[in-house]
Amino acid sequence: MSTADWVITGDIVTMDAERAIISGGAVAVAEGKIAAVGKADHIRARYPGAPERGSADALVVPGFVNAHQHLTADRLVASAIPDDLPPGAAIFEWIVPVHEHVTEDDDELSATLGLVEAAANGITTTIDAGTVAHPHRVAQAMASVGVRGAVARWGSDADGLPQSGPVNEVIDTQRDLIEQYPPGGLVEASVALVGHDLMSDDLVMAAAELARSTGRRLSFHISPTPDDAASYLERTGHRPLVHLDRLGVLGPNVLVGHAVHIDDAEVETLVRTGTAVASCPWAYLRLGQGLTERFAHLELWRRGGRLALGCDTENAGDAIDGLRAAVLFAGLAKDTAADPTEFGAHHAFELLTIAGAQAVGMDDRIGSLEAGKAADIVVIDRSGIQWQPPSPDPILQLVWAGGGRSVTDVLVDGRLVIADGRCTTVDTDSLRTEARQAAQSIIERSGIRPRSRWPMR
Repeated sequence: MSTADWVITGDIVTMDAERAIISGGAVAVAEGKIAAVGKADHIRARYPGAPERGSADALVVPGFVNAHQHLTADRLVASAIPDDLPPGAAIFEWIVPVHEHVTEDDDELSATLGLVEAAANGITTTIDAGTVAHPHRVAQAMASVGVRGAVARWGSDADGLPQSGPVNEVIDTQRDLIEQYPPGGLVEASVALVGHDLMSDDLVMAAAELARSTGRRLSFHISPTPDDAASYLERTGHRPLVHLDRLGVLGPNVLVGHAVHIDDAEVETLVRTGTAVASCPWAYLRLGQGLTERFAHLELWRRGGRLALGCDTENAGDAIDGLRAAVLFAGLAKDTAADPTEFGAHHAFELLTIAGAQAVGMDDRIGSLEAGKAADIVVIDRSGIQWQPPSPDPILQLVWAGGGRSVTDVLVDGRLVIADGRCTTVDTDSLRTEARQAAQSIIERSGIRPRSRWPMR
């Protein structure tokens, strides 16, 4: 007779190699790990007396992976930046002033708000896409909420950027951060650069060497718009990813944010080097960045490249909801290819779970519900009228008709972080008050002027 901390019941979407779904199943959780997966009666008999979550109506799935999320500053002016600004204006007229006035407390509060929302929508792993000033406070937010993730500090040696500096100083700062958050823990650290053409060849090569020698992930932004390609071609004579490959920067430990405007040679480079891409489809549509001109991410997927989904910021992707990103990616793939047979809900769900975990280098721990893996588990309630009648294919219904609003319970490393739709680790009532006060304060300090486009009466 064995003991378990939890038995989670429902139809179990394992995301194992066979993509098996166990009808009327259960997952046993012990000491933060998945102890067993099988039919509910068998699991109950093996672990008698264990407390249960879930139900006969529940769908039990692996925790979702958000491979690209900015957790600081933007949250405090969430969905406040107009969506009709010319390219660059949102960054230089709004976000830069906000970051110039953000405090450590602001950054932790912003990250906490975002991570609670993410967890409530089933996201259990968040890869921070780069914190400008206070990554330690982001790490504290991850620990407080109880979610899995990676923190990072933006590095750059370009003139005039916050936190920019000489190559040696930037690398020393990166090294200090990754030494404090070793791999394998609930919160780890990555080597991160701003990217674009805001990193010299010396800096990106030094960062790549630091990441490889310490077994860490290297991440940076590249080509969300055509500007990076134009800049690299002028400076180096090659497109960005081709140039970075020539420098020896790319590889399986590299996670590139965006890579929207890339050509065939760059797609081939990503596939050959095993470099992963975090695609944030809502950001590209919200900002009008031209994703549908070619949709290179679909071509990357076709060629077997490594791909994950991200939600970006609260003034680009806005909602931190992985299922929302997955359904958009699936719709764009079908429509851009004008071929409904090629890509669908199941492929999108893979990007959100096991394929996303592979892309960020964590598939040994997360991404599927299998014995020995971390107990990062999401319970989705299908008793509501929107689920009736239940589909014979639960993934088809979950992706196209579901969304994060049906998540009831979330476990991370075996700990119940969301129970009955409410966060168990953070006082969300206090968060509401703090968020409103902090938002008003940073608006006043930064001098930005958010307003409603239509008159408020």
